[in-house]
Amino acid sequence: MKKWLFLIFSIAVLWKMLAGNDSVVLGPGIKVADPPVQEDLVHATPFNFKGYRLTPLAMFQLKGKVLSRKNYSFGRESELSPVDLALGWGDMSDETVLDKIDISQSGRWYRWQVQAFPIPRKAIETQSANMHLIPANELVEDTIDLVKQGQLVELNGYLIQAEADDGWHWKSSLTRNDTGAHACELVYVESIQVIH
Repeated sequence: MKKWLFLIFSIAVLWKMLAGNDSVVLGPGIKVADPPVQEDLVHATPFNFKGYRLTPLAMFQLKGKVLSRKNYSFGRESELSPVDLALGWGDMSDETVLDKIDISQSGRWYRWQVQAFPIPRKAIETQSANMHLIPANELVEDTIDLVKQGQLVELNGYLIQAEADDGWHWKSSLTRNDTGAHACELVYVESIQVIH
């Protein structure tokens, strides 16, 4: 009986993983014209969440095209953020541009490479970002689980810093102009919806 339950569970997990990898094609043209909106906070009150202390650093709103998604279930960070979305806006929401860029995610990093630049390098770097998403509740988590590569999403929440009693910490970038280590956004997501 246990073998059958394990088999059914394994099939369900595999189906969910494969179903989440479907990609959506929306065609050429810029799909999201505006960059993310951010309002830095000076005095924000920390709050406890899943055994961590989260401090809001900025209010954050974003419409973006999902360039890639990656699920994580190992590592301490996955306790807070089980999914990363690489999101693009401006030229990085145009599939005629994206078709010329190889995009991947692993190890909580978003990577891209090109044979020839379809747009300037700086545009790629500043019109896309890797977002570590912390779902505020089960509804948000369920919605994130359904998001597919290629879709357009709108999310609202906060860029945050997370801390634990043992000294562990994880802090969001507060600019879209940085690259490399510590350039990702750590987003406490209060709402998210697929808009196309």
